[in-house]
Amino acid sequence: MYQQVLDPVAHSLAWSSLIAAIPLLVLFVLLGVFRLRAWVASLIALAVALVVAIAVYGMPVGQALLATSEGAAFGFFPILWIVINAIWVYNMTVATGHFDVLRRSFTSVSDDRRIQAIIIAFSFGALIEALAGFGTPVAVTSVMLMALGFSPIKSAVLALTANTAPVAFGAMATPILTLGTVTGIDSDTLGAMVGRQTPILAVFVPLVLVFIVDGARGLRETWLYALVCGLVFGFAQYVTSNFISVPLADVVASLLSVAAIVAAVRLRRPLVTPVTAHAFSAEGPAEPVTEEREPAEPDSRAEVMRAYAPYAIIIGVFVICQIGPVKEFLERATTVVDWPGLHLTNTSGKELSSVAFKFNWFTTPGTQMLVAGLITMIVLRVSVGRALRAYGATLNQLKWAILTVMAVLGLAFVMNASGQTVTLGTWMAGAGGLFALISPILGWLGVAVTGSDTSSNSLFGALQVTAASQADLSATLMAASNSSGGVLGKMISPQNLAIAAAAVGLDNREGDIFRRVVGWSAVFLAGICLLSWLQSTAVLSWMVP
Repeated sequence: MYQQVLDPVAHSLAWSSLIAAIPLLVLFVLLGVFRLRAWVASLIALAVALVVAIAVYGMPVGQALLATSEGAAFGFFPILWIVINAIWVYNMTVATGHFDVLRRSFTSVSDDRRIQAIIIAFSFGALIEALAGFGTPVAVTSVMLMALGFSPIKSAVLALTANTAPVAFGAMATPILTLGTVTGIDSDTLGAMVGRQTPILAVFVPLVLVFIVDGARGLRETWLYALVCGLVFGFAQYVTSNFISVPLADVVASLLSVAAIVAAVRLRRPLVTPVTAHAFSAEGPAEPVTEEREPAEPDSRAEVMRAYAPYAIIIGVFVICQIGPVKEFLERATTVVDWPGLHLTNTSGKELSSVAFKFNWFTTPGTQMLVAGLITMIVLRVSVGRALRAYGATLNQLKWAILTVMAVLGLAFVMNASGQTVTLGTWMAGAGGLFALISPILGWLGVAVTGSDTSSNSLFGALQVTAASQADLSATLMAASNSSGGVLGKMISPQNLAIAAAAVGLDNREGDIFRRVVGWSAVFLAGICLLSWLQSTAVLSWMVP
């Protein structure tokens, strides 16, 4: 049995926090400065976390290793189980040629790469996030962008940057439902509060995507379309989360934003300079390149429908599985077991819930994605042998990402189990009234480590409420700020960096991607921190339900 300790270093939270932060600093320095491969950096950081847990926090070696094993298992199921099956479906569409049809269909909406980046990375990615989450939109949209002519690294950067505003309501609002469970606050109230924060972020994300694609010129020429998309998405997310249904917030927002930008393009075609109609390099606009020659005959309506079929099937399967009676039936196969040999308690002696491992065999998005893939095989007439070869190719494509994600989740579980993460959070919670300003940073930190807004809310949700009580702040606001700040940690999470790199064929270049997104993560986080603080004051307190 191991009981967590908050201040093992000289009984000082400040000194203990400094030591507890070392594994994270090691991880990001190795990635961003020394450019080590993500799996190497993750394993080194994991080793550092184990040393801190055992030597500083006094955690028994056996318990530390067991926590690592549970984290690695969680990294594979359900997280990698989702990503593997999502990439498998994509690989089948490539093998059958239907992805080229889909690419041409998107091009027919607009041949402007900047508009395509908004539609695919932001709006379509938000729909995938709403249904699956856990890195799936990054994996799917990055390869779609690459197929349209974007460079691999720019495709990854766009997909990661876009996967922000929709995250809190992702996987049918699982992060918010989890937050409600751990805080005791009604999830509808929390969803309404998050729906008064992330929609503001959503307004700016498409503008940033356009800037990433084509710099200042891109903003001058297509700012109107980016702004329309962001405003419609944000307004729809706010209205749906506050007055209709929290789980459907991203579904409604993504569909309406697509309709809005398509309508805007139909009404007024954007100015397209010669360069922007071609591929873009990693650093900026490239010289025009020869693209794949279009077929002499346009794609038939039947072929276009088959090209869209896999994504329609995915949406259909996920929606059906969210229907009350169906979801209850599928939940019957869920089993929860205590991780063998792992015995952990918090500082007050209460057993930690993290020792329980949940096998949600049929309700996990990974299994539902697998079912969608099997149906896709039938619709696209893919033979069993061809599908199995595609699955094998997918596993080979993701092999380093699999190792990275399992190592990162092992790191997260060790830090959580030993008390390192709680030490950092408790120290930050001592900021008093200024805690409203740094509250989102806790969520950002949790997601940066775990790669999941759900996990971050589980980790820090109760702590946010406690800190709010001590500082005479709104518990609803602080809990919601944890989730809203957390969405900005997705783009720098080693887990998501590994998924993006593997999807576009940039294994071992996670550090390059990290350096291109960390600045945007910091800028957006500063904005959410300022918003959270203003909402805690008389200036914007009227926004708190």
